Amino acid sequence: MRRKLVVGNWKLNGSLAANASLLGGIVAGLDGGADCGVCVPAPYLAQAQALLTGSPVSWGAQDVSAHAAGAFTGEVSAAMLADFACRYVIVGHSERRAYHAESSELVAKKAIAVLDAGMSPIVCVGETLAEREAGQTVVVVRNQLGAVLALAGERFAQIVVAYEPVWAIGTGKTATPAMAQEVHARLRAQLAETNAISAGAVQILYGGSMKPDNAAELMAQPDIDGGLIGGAALKAADFLAIIHAGK
Repeated sequence: MRRKLVVGNWKLNGSLAANASLLGGIVAGLDGGADCGVCVPAPYLAQAQALLTGSPVSWGAQDVSAHAAGAFTGEVSAAMLADFACRYVIVGHSERRAYHAESSELVAKKAIAVLDAGMSPIVCVGETLAEREAGQTVVVVRNQLGAVLALAGERFAQIVVAYEPVWAIGTGKTATPAMAQEVHARLRAQLAETNAISAGAVQILYGGSMKPDNAAELMAQPDIDGGLIGGAALKAADFLAIIHAGK
């Protein structure tokens, strides 16, 4: 049986003081529930490592370069992230795809870089409102995930998938549990085309405005294995409530 996983995506938020308070509150308040982690801005990885080592909370990064080294000013390589003992690295978040024009092919290369460095990529897929209304949801997410699977091969069992309907991120809108489950089931079936046994072990997270009041119902669905949490991950009480909902 797959364990539930709840990962906080802090996005462009944080300060040394605020991070210390937030992480301290999370560690102190843990009492069972889902496995958990936080993906923090790169400057705070050393702080996360120092404060979370020895705790049940994993940590990771929000992006990575597809390049291993070289003249790529401002980029951060997978090996650099591994130096900070990151467990997870988010790749292909909708904001990266939209604001930085990241293609599915680039996302796939980033995912492979993460795998090569011994970490788990959290591969984000999801459709816009226009794509959903046009009935293209399945085609869009299949193509996005397919680009990663084409390069990962059997190593896909080491990835985490996050379905994030773009229209539900930061808007307060949430796919109904049935709507989310339908897409998660389709993603599971796509994974099974590569290896049916391994597909059953891959965690597929929901990333569209999961909150304390809807987390339990969403995670009760057979193919929703946790959440990739945005705003609610910045408040210890809310993040803990979601973690505890994953019992």
